[in-house]
Amino acid sequence: MAKKNSLMEYIYVVGMALVVVGFCCPMFSALGVSSNGFKFINFKNSSFVTIGALLIFIGAVAGIGFNFISIKGIDSDTLKFIALIASIVGGVILVIGFTTGGGAYKLLGKGLLKNAAVGFYLVIVGWIVALLGKFISK
Repeated sequence: MAKKNSLMEYIYVVGMALVVVGFCCPMFSALGVSSNGFKFINFKNSSFVTIGALLIFIGAVAGIGFNFISIKGIDSDTLKFIALIASIVGGVILVIGFTTGGGAYKLLGKGLLKNAAVGFYLVIVGWIVALLGKFISK
């Protein structure tokens, strides 16, 4: 844990935890079927959707981990920021994959906010809280 203002750094952890919880909750609900983030990971077709989903989850988990462990010679603040940016970039890739993909992904992409469920909003709020925690703790 950083020695600066450790209470404020927990805001970052709470934000990243919200991203992880949101990823596990139903993110989208369309045609009576709801899906969490793990449903978008499909290794048979290595598409943008799979890469985006993996970046969201791995970035959030890594950001939480970097808050509690340190790597010798590397600034943990930089690693936490990279993990947060990777998670957000994963979200952007996921949305691009939805809107440019085919089949069900394209249908979901057209009504992205209309089909969004609680997990989607938790991920967005988690990113905002983590960004605030990252810049407030400076």
